[in-house]
Amino acid sequence: MRAPGFWAVDGRMARLLAPLSTVWTAAGRARRRYASPYRPAVPLICVGNAVAGGAGKTPVALALAAELKDLGLRVGFLSRGHGGSERGPLRVDPAVHDAAAVGDEPLLLARSAVTVIARDRAVGARFLEGEGADVIVMDDGLQNPTVAPTASLLVVDGGAGFGNGRVMPAGPLREPLDDALARVDAVAVVGEDRAGVADALAGARPVMRGLLEPLPGTERFAGTRVLGFAGIGRPAKFAETLREVGAEVVEFVEFPDHHRWDADEVMELVERARELDATPVTTEKDAVRLPAAARDMVEVFPVALVWRDPAPVTAWLRRVVGL
Repeated sequence: MRAPGFWAVDGRMARLLAPLSTVWTAAGRARRRYASPYRPAVPLICVGNAVAGGAGKTPVALALAAELKDLGLRVGFLSRGHGGSERGPLRVDPAVHDAAAVGDEPLLLARSAVTVIARDRAVGARFLEGEGADVIVMDDGLQNPTVAPTASLLVVDGGAGFGNGRVMPAGPLREPLDDALARVDAVAVVGEDRAGVADALAGARPVMRGLLEPLPGTERFAGTRVLGFAGIGRPAKFAETLREVGAEVVEFVEFPDHHRWDADEVMELVERARELDATPVTTEKDAVRLPAAARDMVEVFPVALVWRDPAPVTAWLRRVVGL
């Protein structure tokens, strides 16, 4: 799905839908109130967000895992496997599974550490305990009451912020912001804080800041004519990144989040790029959803999250895992 435009502005449509937001909020609170969450025997860190769509959770989860591995810990990722057909619990193997089976994020996570998908997060957490994980990093799940995290991190896109500040369907929030903040220990702002996230929080929680930095090798796109395309939470963010490295974006095509391309769609993009004398390029997250036979036709632009100040992040993680 695409986020409706009125989610960005508190206008007439948002106000009309506000009564439904009250119902959504009440249902979410009731679900949490009557839940009996599983408490894992090892630390579990929830990397979640408060809005529908992408905020940068997976890059943040990968960055936290890298820090934890540097501390000598065996990390296990836990994911719902959004967009995949498998219910789990299932250990993800990128050589065997595809995005249709396990979703796109788990395929990226599995390149870094043991990754388990499970619609039932409590069952998935137990599975990872059996796999010998010293610490579990749960990608998404802040609104899931079936497990009790040791600590939670709220991830916010610095460009989009909290939209019009209303709860779905009147706005992009999955729950009232105060409800989310009450259950997290810190906030990670990804990208430049153009939406004034830190000001909106008014010191309610410590803020960690990170940027999605192009990985070595992406400098080859400088001066190159490209046709970019993406099906992520905010595709325009990818277009901006391409321009920042000096690529000449002659055309950019946006798709809904988690869009799964068929061979014909990819060929249309490749042929259009050929007409424009351009190189078709997409994100790593999108690339795993391309048909296997078409992946060599498209260039991939990898990025990674880099903390502006890693010291507070490391100190926070050490406290969480008891080091």
